[in-house]
Amino acid sequence: MKYLCLCYYDQAQFDAMTKDELEGMRRECQPHDEALHASGHLVAVASLALPAASRTIRAGNGDASVTDGPYAATNEPVGALFIIEAQDMDEAVRIASLHPGAHIGHRLRGGIEVRPFNTFVQT
Repeated sequence: MKYLCLCYYDQAQFDAMTKDELEGMRRECQPHDEALHASGHLVAVASLALPAASRTIRAGNGDASVTDGPYAATNEPVGALFIIEAQDMDEAVRIASLHPGAHIGHRLRGGIEVRPFNTFVQT
């Protein structure tokens, strides 16, 4: 079964970090990224642009409307996502715990949501 893992962070904490702190955090992430890749369960991984870079499409009366910004205003946006393959939720949580967000999340007051899904099409 495949699992979507959404990595959340506190926007104010992120915005307050200096360039040196961000670079140090990136260096600290490397062994955790390597462990996630080495697990053999990683299907895809991506970092997301800041929420302000997004646009939202909403259903209207027979048409769609587009607005600038994220779907939901929040102080804890999604900053990254990854997809893993696991036998069950317990294994998925164990694998997701290899992601850097599980180790440095305390700095950004972040966390990881693990959610199963059934359909996946590669293009």
